[in-house]
Amino acid sequence: MSGLGAAAGPGWQRDSGGLSLLARGAARRRTLWVSCRSCPAASRRGGAAGHSGAPAGPAGHRRQPRDPARALPQETGEQAECPARELPVCMAEKRRTRHSQQAETECLSRWEKWRRTSRKSLKKALSEVKGLSSYLVLWRRDIHSIEGKFGTGIQSYFSFLRFLVLLNFIIFILMFSFVTLPTIISKYGLFNSTIAYISPKNTDICTIYKPSGNKGLVYFYTYLKDLLSGTGFLEVTSLFYGYYSIDAVWISIMRYNLPLAYLLATFAYLALSFLWIIKRSVEGFKHNLVHDADPFQSYCNKVFAGWDFCITDLSAARLKHRSLQHELQTDLQEEKLKQKIAERGMGEKLRIYSLRIFINIIVIAILSGCFYSIYRVTVFSQENSNDIDSANSQVNLLVQYLPSMVITLANFIGPLIFEFLIKFEEYTPAFEIKLTLLRCVFVRLASIGVLLFSLWSQISGCGSDKCKPCGYNYKLYPCWESDVGQEMYKLMIFDFIVILAVALFADFPRKLLVTHCSCKLVQWFGQKEFAISDNVLEIIYGQTICFIGTFFSPLLPAIATIKYFIIFYVKKIVLIHTRKPAAKPIRASSSNFFFLVVLLIGLLLAFVPLAFSIARIPSSKACGPFMNFNTSWEVIPDTILGFPTGLQQFLFGISSEAFAVPFFVILCIIMFYVIALARAHKRVVEQLREQLVLESRDKMFLIRKIAEAQK
Repeated sequence: MSGLGAAAGPGWQRDSGGLSLLARGAARRRTLWVSCRSCPAASRRGGAAGHSGAPAGPAGHRRQPRDPARALPQETGEQAECPARELPVCMAEKRRTRHSQQAETECLSRWEKWRRTSRKSLKKALSEVKGLSSYLVLWRRDIHSIEGKFGTGIQSYFSFLRFLVLLNFIIFILMFSFVTLPTIISKYGLFNSTIAYISPKNTDICTIYKPSGNKGLVYFYTYLKDLLSGTGFLEVTSLFYGYYSIDAVWISIMRYNLPLAYLLATFAYLALSFLWIIKRSVEGFKHNLVHDADPFQSYCNKVFAGWDFCITDLSAARLKHRSLQHELQTDLQEEKLKQKIAERGMGEKLRIYSLRIFINIIVIAILSGCFYSIYRVTVFSQENSNDIDSANSQVNLLVQYLPSMVITLANFIGPLIFEFLIKFEEYTPAFEIKLTLLRCVFVRLASIGVLLFSLWSQISGCGSDKCKPCGYNYKLYPCWESDVGQEMYKLMIFDFIVILAVALFADFPRKLLVTHCSCKLVQWFGQKEFAISDNVLEIIYGQTICFIGTFFSPLLPAIATIKYFIIFYVKKIVLIHTRKPAAKPIRASSSNFFFLVVLLIGLLLAFVPLAFSIARIPSSKACGPFMNFNTSWEVIPDTILGFPTGLQQFLFGISSEAFAVPFFVILCIIMFYVIALARAHKRVVEQLREQLVLESRDKMFLIRKIAEAQK
């Protein structure tokens, strides 16, 4: 460590160069060794064996050289038609393989020649198309530039932001194509289309819904208030659930069932998001598993392969050098702390465990206080936002935004308290980071759940028989789905405003003070670090809002797409001009896996309230496509009843307990089999690792013997 610490000074370039030379030399020796091992003739005859005869065999006869063009395809059928340059052999074998393939091609029929030529041309064309398509990737140059200046850790954040932009855009296309577009086409009578509006089955008080749309001459700030709160003119647009009060769309003679399409589109975007996140997280899980498999392997990776060769900026290279030094110091501290933990006595353990229990009680109390504040503020906002005189619109807007403000305040104060308390619990540095992030994730995502619980307690609260006729509080929420959509809309807008305000009114003034003010206090504060984890939790919080709100506001993914598109450039400017990279950066592979895991948690959290609102809460009787259904889910069995009898029996059969229980048992058996197979593979990997260690010892032994023999 002393040498590495000394290398942190002016000699860091020499160290990094030596490390790169060592890595290149090792890679070159490994390539030559594999090539010679894969080329038997070259390994027997030496460098000039390509032009001399083969050595004599045991019986004195000359051994015939192996024809690589014939032998290699026998091993793997796919190598028969691959180019010679792609074969894992040395140059002499590749030349012979190429001559043999050319000679073999002359003996082929015209049909076979045409097939091979067509296959090669198609492969070349696909390769060129793939190369050209890489230029169409969103923010390709920007992300490569960020990777070159700041490393792969920060680049992973911007790549994750690009993934969210694409995900929200696909969700928007899905909802717009199957829900919004048919409604717009039918309302304007395009393509000879007509609308079958929903006629309520009963005309009682539950069907009365008067949206608060602006009528007559209004002031400009009223439009601004409506734009921020989702009320007024926005409430009667296609942005919210109440706009889609349509039973079916007739295009010529085809009937389009809008309620069914609305529900299936919701299931489709949830399933698409789940599968896409799982697919992207698999690769990160493999990298994370390999890295955490062996501490010694992790140490070797940091020493011999820890340098990021994508870095081209001098300051970023120095930062990477310091981060490698910090990682090694952290590993040594963890080992020292583990040794200290192993030497603890009973009294010391009792003291630490008591202190941890006390701190966790404080954490639970803080979380409970945050959640109770969110609940009370939400109830107050819902009960008083419509009672305030419309002339006092600023106060009304403030009351409507109270839940968003309290949630943002809890998300800001909670992590600061957790970072302070974790220092007294005496965990290892790695576990401290994980536990703090886990608590921050819980605060951000659970606050959304508390908000929804507060809303639903008001929607379905029937304490004084006020929701007995309709099954929900129709006086306060005649179209409760649109009200929930407005809350999600306000959360997203306020989160976007906070991100812009922090960049404009906090980061830029701080940068100017640090640059132009020589005060010791200002220099002590310095520039704020670009914390990757905090920024990721920030955008995952917004994405969870989008997952939940898309059912209640079908065009919310479009707003999220625009929001993240702007945030990309805001964060890029903030990173380059106002903040500095974190002194403790996280690895790109582990960070990508962590981002996707937290996003998956947010998606699962979004699925719970959506399932509850679709299956349990009565749908509004005054608006929306499910006016004539008790719940939104009832459109599925109602549609199935229109199918033929055989298909009905099949669908009801696979949804019954008689099918579900055996299916669940079979899934458990398959899961246990996969787990057993994974354990067997793990044992094989451990045995192969031990075998590699033994082979390396044998090689060292042989090298020593050769050195002794040469003396």
